[in-house]
This record gives sequence, C-alpha cells and structure tokens, in this order.
Amino acid sequence: MIFFLSTSIYCVKPYAQAPQPLNEASLLWEVSGNGLVAPSFVFGTIHMIPQKDFLLTDATRAALDQSKKVVFEINLEKMDDITTMLPMIMQAFMKRDTTLRDLLEPSDYEIVKQHFQELGLPMFLLDRIKPMFLSALDPQVVMGKQGESTTSYEMELMAIAKKSEKTIDGLETAAFQMSMFDSIPYRIQAKMLLESIQQSSLQTEDEKGAFDQMIAIYKAQDIEAMQQLMQSDGELMAYENLLLFNRNRNWIPIMKAMIRKEPCFFAVGAGHLGGASGILQLLREEGFRVKAVK
Repeated sequence: MIFFLSTSIYCVKPYAQAPQPLNEASLLWEVSGNGLVAPSFVFGTIHMIPQKDFLLTDATRAALDQSKKVVFEINLEKMDDITTMLPMIMQAFMKRDTTLRDLLEPSDYEIVKQHFQELGLPMFLLDRIKPMFLSALDPQVVMGKQGESTTSYEMELMAIAKKSEKTIDGLETAAFQMSMFDSIPYRIQAKMLLESIQQSSLQTEDEKGAFDQMIAIYKAQDIEAMQQLMQSDGELMAYENLLLFNRNRNWIPIMKAMIRKEPCFFAVGAGHLGGASGILQLLREEGFRVKAVK
C-alpha cells in the first residue's frame, strides 16, 4: 500500500511529455522505449472483488507470461515470513496506550464493538489496534456488502507467478505501510472505520450504490474514473498526497531500475494508474512509451 516518502522534490525531466488523459479503457498498459530491451507491463488491480466479477483477460495472462518478475505494492511472498510479519504486527497498535474507546462517542463505540463481535472478534483483542488496520482486515468493510464470495487479484496473480516460477517482488515494505497509518490522526481513522461499518450494513440499493459504482468503473476499465472516485473520498482528501501521489512518485525510480534489468509485470491498485500524478503519466515523464493493451 505505502512506500517510503522521499524528502527530495520530484522534478519533471526536460523531455517529459505533457499530461495526457488516458482516454483508452484498459487496466493493462505496456511500458516500452527509453532504452528498454523488452517491454514491461502495469496492471491495475482492485484488492478485493466479488467472485462473480473477477476476470483475468487473455492479454493480461500473456503479459504475465512475457514477464520475468511480478511486482506488487508489497512482496506478498514474504507475508508468510515471521521476520517480515513481526514488525508489522508490532506497528499495528496505537501509540500512547490509545484505545478505540478513547476515539469514539460511547454510542458509536458500541456500533463498532457489536460489528466485530458478530464477526467473532471480541473488542478486548482489537481495542488498541489502529482503526485503518482494522478496516483493512474486515472483509465486510473492504467489500461493502455481506454474504458475498470474494477474491483478490493480488492472490490470484501471485498464484500464477509462483506456478510459473517467476520472481516476486514489492515496491514497498509491509512495516512501512503500517507506520504510515500514524500519519493520519487516530480520531479520523476511527471516524472512517465507523462510517465504513455503517455503510457495509446498509440494505437499500441506493445506499449500496457507491460500492456498485466502484465495481462497475473497474469492470469498465476506466482508470481515470477510478482515480477520480478515490479523490472524491472526503475524509481522505487532506491525506491524498501522502496516501496516493507521493507513493506514486516514489515508486517510479524503483520501477525504472527493475524494468531496465528485466521485463516486469507490476500489479498495483487501479487508483494509482490514472491522472496527472498517476504512475502511467509519471512513466511518460521519464521518457517511456506507455500504451493500453486490449
């Protein structure tokens, strides 16, 4: 999710292309030129999606076959390694003995408590965990709906990569992702968690519309609309540069180094692709040719 934020200012190269809207509908983009011996690929994922909506096209499978390395936001292969997981677990807890009860009104705390109890998770185990981490772990919050089978693009792609014995890598570390949660005030995190839980339990079609809209945009492969949808999230607007744009900028040197060594397949959240500060435009500014693959 999050990569180390450099203190240096990102400068546009003299040969940079002017920002161009990515009007072509595609989740898969080929990166070539600028001295590359072979093209690499960037694929926009949605981290969790209803099983019925999951699709991996022939073009995407072919791009995977052509690539020697598959790169995710974090190296998912290391998530089974206790030396990787332990620092992340330690950073899951709020500092200064802060608890979720401290951050919410009593009535709102009861809503959160009841929600996790229904999932079989008592609050005494969760009370000191950062609210955004709880959101990431809660399938109902992630999906916005209950009782629906889901799948993960990252897990599916990793399974294919491992079966093909490809190298797996990441653009950032899990421990750093966790540390970034401290950049957003815990009280705002708690408010977002509460709102997500309330939305996930709503029953009317209108109330579920935002989630359905996101899935529809993703299936339409409209990465510009996906990026705009992420920008419209009011509570996160103040942290947009931190959570999205700075991450994009700091991924670019890592991506450049990787693709100069070997053809890579990058699988990152679709919201990172589009826009003037999206990774596709940033790669163009570095002199690479970027084109949609159908």
